[in-house]
Amino acid sequence: MWDFSTMSSIHHVLVTCTKILPSFHRSLKNWSMSLIWLENKLHFECLVNLTKIQLWHLGFCNWNYTPTYRGFDSFLGMYSGAEDYYTHVTGYSPHSGYDFRFNKSVYYEVKGEYSANVFARRAIDIINSVNPKKESLFLYVPFQSVHEPVQVPKKYEDIYSHIQNKTRRTYCGMVSALDEAIGNITDALTHRGYMDNLLLIFTSDNGGPVNHGANNWPLRGSKNTLWEGGTKGAAFVYSKTLLKKTKYVNTEMFHVVDWFPTLLSVAGGRSDPGLDGIDQWPTIQSGAPSKRSNFVYNIDEIMKNAAIRVGDYKLIEGKPGTHNGWYPAPNNHRKHFRNQTTFHDIGALEYQLFNIKSDPTEHFNLAKKLPDVLKKLQLYLQEFKKTLVPAFYPPGDPKSNPKYYNGTWSPGWC
Repeated sequence: MWDFSTMSSIHHVLVTCTKILPSFHRSLKNWSMSLIWLENKLHFECLVNLTKIQLWHLGFCNWNYTPTYRGFDSFLGMYSGAEDYYTHVTGYSPHSGYDFRFNKSVYYEVKGEYSANVFARRAIDIINSVNPKKESLFLYVPFQSVHEPVQVPKKYEDIYSHIQNKTRRTYCGMVSALDEAIGNITDALTHRGYMDNLLLIFTSDNGGPVNHGANNWPLRGSKNTLWEGGTKGAAFVYSKTLLKKTKYVNTEMFHVVDWFPTLLSVAGGRSDPGLDGIDQWPTIQSGAPSKRSNFVYNIDEIMKNAAIRVGDYKLIEGKPGTHNGWYPAPNNHRKHFRNQTTFHDIGALEYQLFNIKSDPTEHFNLAKKLPDVLKKLQLYLQEFKKTLVPAFYPPGDPKSNPKYYNGTWSPGWC
């Protein structure tokens, strides 16, 4: 029996995968700016070998923005997102191209191979190359699974042949393929003797997209929304030796920006002042009360919406997103499961207020019933907005077109 603690109740992530990545690496929310990177701190302060496998999604117009120049000793994966799991092509014609790198080199050797298998194999190679008795290792493996496009080898889809809906059936198969890949990695860790001094963290980057086969029931909403279904991520932490309290569900407040100082603390490093993240190691290790009492879900100047959490209360300003309803789990896997993922127009509500502790599914808007609480959270939100970096969302640069780089997505155009 593995000794792990589950962080499923109040582990919050961000609305999309692109937004979560800078939060993890820098411990600052996606509207902040910093030159501090977790990888740099681990590498130079803690003497840790650093390997990144798979998704980058943090810009690549210049080589200095790629993982190779952001502190990682090695990198295998793609710079962008939503690429084909087999061809590793992403984008839309005529602006599409091959996107797979081994360090700086375009890596064609894996063309046609399912990405989860590629990433697991690379992780295992790294594990087998490091001596756990002499070297420390930070292995960061953000799998492509289960992002769209919804694709998986047939043998995994066939496990769920009783599910009539094709998208849902394939999605479930993708989860099984991911599970097998992670199992192969943990087997390698066990074989090499890492399990005696290991901290294993599994988490998601955002809620599931209900229009691509995912399901967040009973939580409300989907990926790309401010609802709990789009922003609450399941997570667990495992260690044979480092956790004092195990086999329980931790319900303390935790945000993705907290991973930076927490992991740095475990590795023996020190966080710099001014970070949004909080060292939550006592909470993870022994179940101590969280040091966090509030956080920001998102503030989007372009979409004109925002959401914050203060204590038990959550404030949403503006329209939370597109999928605003509740999408029941497909208990009988009925053929028309996709019909449930309809759009719900919630009208032009300027503010919505929810007590997430007593109403985690966000059914009861308390904005009119609790005007004092509403006012308090509005003031909190205004203070957070004062820290905003101005939104910068320029149009696509035609110089990035893969046709100028032998059909590949490549740095060198800024």
